[in-house]
Amino acid sequence: MSSNRRRGEAPPAPEPLAPLVDAHTHLDACGATDADDVRAILDRAEAVGVLAVVTIADDLESARWATRAADWDRRVYAAVALHPTRANALTDAAKAEIEQLAAHPRVVAIGETGMDLFWPGKLEGCAEPAQQREAFAWHIDLAKRTGKPLMIHNRDADAAVLDVLAGEGAPEAVIFHCFSSGSDMARTCVDAGWLLSLSGTVSFRNAKDLREAAALIPPEQLLVETDAPFLTPHPFRGAPNESYCLPYTVRALAEVVGRPDIEVARETSDNAFRTYGFRS
Repeated sequence: MSSNRRRGEAPPAPEPLAPLVDAHTHLDACGATDADDVRAILDRAEAVGVLAVVTIADDLESARWATRAADWDRRVYAAVALHPTRANALTDAAKAEIEQLAAHPRVVAIGETGMDLFWPGKLEGCAEPAQQREAFAWHIDLAKRTGKPLMIHNRDADAAVLDVLAGEGAPEAVIFHCFSSGSDMARTCVDAGWLLSLSGTVSFRNAKDLREAAALIPPEQLLVETDAPFLTPHPFRGAPNESYCLPYTVRALAEVVGRPDIEVARETSDNAFRTYGFRS
């Protein structure tokens, strides 16, 4: 980030790049509270080529909100689940409500779920690994029953995530959101036919291992996302992220994989529309 840019200042709009789909964002965490806020975020995104976004839930309240937001704007779809760090909140009542929300036609994925072994012991109230595994297994089953893609959060948990997937049997479509592992994990996921979604981290100067892994992903298994408001791409790291920033990430990724940015844009948007089953 340039020295004259404040960390709290939003990045400027990039040059448009279309078509794009933001495969994973958090509209509520970006400050949206109502239909007008959502429309404004999507208008900014569409102005630079982002045609659709999937807004993600990480707790029960955000699952309710994401499902409502998907009805507010035709460019918004939703995913519902409890984040692995909140797996200890997956009561029978929560399961019943998530199942009900997952049946909504504009809920296009079950997520984000998975394993996070970074936060236990560091974050008060964080679900323990055993609780995370149990919740992950339940979400895998829900993805199978609904026929919707499974969206995985994996932080410092490659072996644990693979173990649960092997034990439960992976659903037909699996997405590793914000893929951040190395080449070995990338090869394993690619060989299994899973999709890997890359965020602004691929542009970070210290992300050598991730860039090596990104180069191994076949075009038909690649998605792109913002994970907004987090992980703003270089050179705006630390500034607030939003879906309109996605072209910065795609252009950085295009350099890594050695393909034109418009080609990467088309490939990833086609993959998103196919995998999520968008109908608009």
